Amino acid sequence: MLRGMQPASSPLVFGRYTLHGVIASGGMATVHYGRLRGPVGFSRTVAIKRLHSQVALDPDFVAMFVDEARLAARIRHPNVVQTVDIVAEGGELLLVMDYVPGESLAQCLRAVSTAQRPIPGEVVSAIACGLLHGLDAAHEATGESGEALLIVHRDVSPQNVLVGADGVPRVLDFGVAKAVGRIQTTREGQLKGKLAYMAPEQLRAGDTVDRRTDVYAAGVVLWETLTRQRLFFGDNEGIVIRNVLERQVEPPSAVAGGVDPCMDAIVLRALDRAPERRFPTARAMALEIETRIAPASATRVASWLAGVAGDRLAMRAAIVAEIERASGSTTSIPPAASPVDADAVATKTQVSGISVARSTEPSTVTPLVRRAVLTGAAALGVGLAISLALLVRRAGPEAPSASTPPSPPASTSPLTGSPPAVASTPALSPEDALDASLVVPATITIPALRPATASPARAPTGPHPCGVRSYVDGAGIKHYVRDCK
Repeated sequence: MLRGMQPASSPLVFGRYTLHGVIASGGMATVHYGRLRGPVGFSRTVAIKRLHSQVALDPDFVAMFVDEARLAARIRHPNVVQTVDIVAEGGELLLVMDYVPGESLAQCLRAVSTAQRPIPGEVVSAIACGLLHGLDAAHEATGESGEALLIVHRDVSPQNVLVGADGVPRVLDFGVAKAVGRIQTTREGQLKGKLAYMAPEQLRAGDTVDRRTDVYAAGVVLWETLTRQRLFFGDNEGIVIRNVLERQVEPPSAVAGGVDPCMDAIVLRALDRAPERRFPTARAMALEIETRIAPASATRVASWLAGVAGDRLAMRAAIVAEIERASGSTTSIPPAASPVDADAVATKTQVSGISVARSTEPSTVTPLVRRAVLTGAAALGVGLAISLALLVRRAGPEAPSASTPPSPPASTSPLTGSPPAVASTPALSPEDALDASLVVPATITIPALRPATASPARAPTGPHPCGVRSYVDGAGIKHYVRDCK
């Protein structure tokens, strides 16, 4: 039965699992919300079945509980709730399962019965076929060596059918399943399972129990889903057993309106008291239902479930969200350090208490440095031009002779009479010095050369001919001067 669906105020920790609030409770165990805490911050919400303390010390119950985990782990199918792990710690025994948001078929039937709303035929078909395909997966399960386990659930009931919020029905709770090699804990006079869903051979001592026993129980579930009523009931267990063994079962369409009569034959065949006249397998029954009424899609089933149990689904979702937030706030995993680039220099800036990392590459020159470099290059170009001009002048005639016309004034060009071209560069204002568009050095104009003319030989005038000496001024420019004595 369901309890208050609230998270525990102080979660219990067992190894890497944390137990929170109760989802449901039964005679042997309680199912809790749980969290799996893995390495490097991995976490996951799970359902954890915890054996009651009064039976946790009973070797028979413990053996059955462990055996359930071993069996369920061998059943892998979308219509079966998967078993994740089993934990034995501190005198506790825990069975860890996937947490599937959804609602039990039993609760759904109570809701539609109260609201007097029939379940659409295609939704009934989808739920029944999902249940049967999950049972067939259990019946066909094999061991690690490939041997058939011959699992029989033996406790198929609306309480053990979960209609997922994703629209997928699933079978759960193989706690009383029978299988080859399974430890059997039935004591003398003890019956396993729920009486109202037991096949006649389960109630009769010595009869064989096989997969057709689960087919019978699935037939009872289908009858109740179609009619929204209990099939076998009574004031005490004796009356229930007698009804199972003797009561005549009416077709569903004769009990409740709106039931498609095509389902009557399927239900009555599944409920035949002679196992040999039932469907031989759960899969065969599912295929028969699918040919009569096409199952609704998972989306359609999910929509129907939201209309039937939307409030309960929202409550559970809020609880899970609260548990996950609480779990996330206690675990903080620092981000992995990224590889350091050898060409990058890491710097940090503090912004509102958050350390923000920035990276500056040395190869990236700031605009100010780039402008200074370009300005220096321009000045260097001017110096080279002046030196080149002086060298050109030196290549001219040594000195004018008496017969040679005087040279034109220095202010005019010997060819054009215009001022000679001189090396020049635009003057740099402070704004120009910071202008990033200055990317080409200043233009250098080479002085025009005079045509070469032959100079007449000059007779020596004395014992001391004119020489040439040079000096360097304060600006670092070399000058040549005639020195006649």
